[in-house]
Amino acid sequence: MTEQQKAKQIVAFNNQITSLREQINKANAETKMYVEKRDKLNEQFKNHRNDIRVLENERNSLNEKVKMLKQLREISRTRNGSIIKEIIVRNKRVVELKKKKPKKSRRQIEKEIQDTEWKIQTTPLDLQIEKKLVERVKQLELQLNIYKKIEQQSKKITELRNELRAIEGKANAYHQELIVAAQNSQELHATMVAKIGEAKKIKIEADRLHSAYIQAKEQAKPLYQEMKEITEKKKKLQDVIREEDEKQKKNAEKALKEKLESQARDKLARGEKLSWDEFQLLADNDSQDPQTQD
Repeated sequence: MTEQQKAKQIVAFNNQITSLREQINKANAETKMYVEKRDKLNEQFKNHRNDIRVLENERNSLNEKVKMLKQLREISRTRNGSIIKEIIVRNKRVVELKKKKPKKSRRQIEKEIQDTEWKIQTTPLDLQIEKKLVERVKQLELQLNIYKKIEQQSKKITELRNELRAIEGKANAYHQELIVAAQNSQELHATMVAKIGEAKKIKIEADRLHSAYIQAKEQAKPLYQEMKEITEKKKKLQDVIREEDEKQKKNAEKALKEKLESQARDKLARGEKLSWDEFQLLADNDSQDPQTQD
């Protein structure tokens, strides 16, 4: 291969290396883009997953609240039912007691009892008359007791009705709170489902970009290998050119030295004065020539 051909080959190698480096840089830029996009999507997926976990916890908390409120509402309804039954029973008792209610009013009976007891305590009476009056007080107290029982039942019925209204108020409050909690739970669930859908899409795209990154990386390997092989070929050719240049340089230096030596010997033969360099050249050569030492 001539020097010109070698020079052209070096240029061709350089062009190939430049072209391959451009392709590698392009492939590296592409893989970098894939990695950046993939990592960004993975971060988004991570954030979505955290958001989903928070939403799930909130939804579960609301579902537990709904469950508790349902239980409280059912307890209230059960208690309402028992109260209503008790009110009905006591109303029946009042009805039965009213059937036994004396013709006289409670005030009249109480006044008669007071008057009779006063008379027994303050008036000297015959034993038989006193017994009759005592018996009369007992009868009046029995009649008065009917009024007291009616009053007790009525009072208890009033208390039960007040309790019933309070429990119904609580039950309604539980129900309203339950509706709000259930609606919020449904909204959170819908948001969570939407987040899950978005997260799946992000994960699919991130996986696609990762596959594209792996593929681009694999495609760049032959380029690296080819550039390595061409670089090695270039280096070997450069080593050959360097060795040839050094050989030519040595040959040129040897030829020049022989020429200068010949010129110096001619001058010496003609009896001309030698320069110090010429003298040193001949002296060095004579010391290196084994024939001159015999």
